[in-house]
Amino acid sequence: MAFNNYSNEFWTVTSGDLSQKRQHVATPEIKNTTGSKKIIIDPSTEYQDWQGGGAAITDSAAKLIWENLDKSKRHELLTELFDPDQGGFSVVRVPLGSCDFQSQDYYTYDDVPFGEHDSKLEKFSVGEGVPGAEDATKDLKHIVPVLQEILQINPGVKVIASPWSAPAWMKNTGKLTHGGHFRFGEFTGNGYNEESRFEYIYAQYFIKYIEEYQKLGIPIYGITIQNEPSNAAHWPAMIWTIPQLAEFGYKYLRPALNRSFPDTKMYLLDDNFHTLTEPLTNNVTREQATAFDGLSVHTYVGPYTNLYNASRSFPNWSLIMTERRCMMEETVEDASHIMMGIIGNWLVRNGLNMITLWNLALDERGLPNAADSTGRRGVITIDHTTGKIQRNLEYYMLRNFGQDVPVGSKIIASTNYTPDGFSGSIGSVAFKSPDNSISAHIYNPTNAPIKVAITINGNGSEWQEVTVPAFGTVCFRKSNGVINESEVPADEEFKLNPTPANTDDLTPTQYLK
Repeated sequence: MAFNNYSNEFWTVTSGDLSQKRQHVATPEIKNTTGSKKIIIDPSTEYQDWQGGGAAITDSAAKLIWENLDKSKRHELLTELFDPDQGGFSVVRVPLGSCDFQSQDYYTYDDVPFGEHDSKLEKFSVGEGVPGAEDATKDLKHIVPVLQEILQINPGVKVIASPWSAPAWMKNTGKLTHGGHFRFGEFTGNGYNEESRFEYIYAQYFIKYIEEYQKLGIPIYGITIQNEPSNAAHWPAMIWTIPQLAEFGYKYLRPALNRSFPDTKMYLLDDNFHTLTEPLTNNVTREQATAFDGLSVHTYVGPYTNLYNASRSFPNWSLIMTERRCMMEETVEDASHIMMGIIGNWLVRNGLNMITLWNLALDERGLPNAADSTGRRGVITIDHTTGKIQRNLEYYMLRNFGQDVPVGSKIIASTNYTPDGFSGSIGSVAFKSPDNSISAHIYNPTNAPIKVAITINGNGSEWQEVTVPAFGTVCFRKSNGVINESEVPADEEFKLNPTPANTDDLTPTQYLK
């Protein structure tokens, strides 16, 4: 197919300061010559597939969506976010058990006193009560009903689940918080049979979770073994080394999945790039690698070039991003570089298949959370007293993908002038969808507008010129089919208040239980 003469085009611009919010701009006229910085998109060179983007449905985010919005506004928001004809978000991440962003006390699905065992997981429960009811507990209180409504809107949404800690009785410390290690090599019964090993039982814990969620109409697309296994935080946490993750996944969890849920993906690591200091082949054998579908990363800590220690060790793996958030008070430059530059541009150019940011929603103070910290920001902000909604820069980065790039597209070659996503000049990332439509995101990492000229390889001297604002992004889609031209709703006005003094409804109050 010749990649020219598309019948439909849709162009938008988002500035770093959000003075332009996916503002529709007229399709640029075709010119024969140009003096602007040139970007050539080459559909003949294909890279990885694009699997989607979205954010985390933590208990905190789910509580705000479920309890602070009335039924009509909640459905309107979730439709805006997840309907493929609107925002097109297509992935969510959920905690497998509780995490730091909680409105409930910390829990796992099998909490018994330390020193006791529940080797048959007879007390396993993702919660009691009717999903969404006031007296429902654990996941059934907020997370499950929100997921159920999302999947009614878009049944194709992928759900990625990650535990912050195993049940305390499976750990050497007997506590959910402050890290601690799994009880490797220990047994819960009389004898040395595999079914009595803590590793075997913990693998069954994952299986029971997937089973229970399936009963609730929520398929689990993929899992990670441990959220941030290098972080001994004072919220639920557990320490694993990379060799331990690889061995547990290969010897216990993948076989358990193969017996019950062979289609469920399993990802290694789920931590920041600072943990990838050497090639993964130094810590993961080729045989162990066959058990995993890919690598999961967070993007709080670099150097981001450490991703090559994984992507070039096991190039057949998928590379998914499962966490990153912004603070409320980051500069326009820093926030844009993080979201639009490093994540939305450089990492995708270098192999990223999926983007899942941290909390989908927090309130105007960064609450609720159990991590004794305010000033965090969700993809959207919901005023906890009025239910008013504001959309943050993270929202626009995700919507650029969800609205313009169909899941199943291929990343294709395009000219690039930034080595890292935040220095140099214009960066670009381009996509070819299954119907041969073309999309691209053009990011300007500088503090001044840059005029660029764009063409598709094979179109000779046909150029389209557009100006990319400071720390801003121009996106377009070219298609011979219908294009999603939906508009972003207007924000509602209210003030952010990230001061740490405002912790009046921070729960639970006992952080170190």
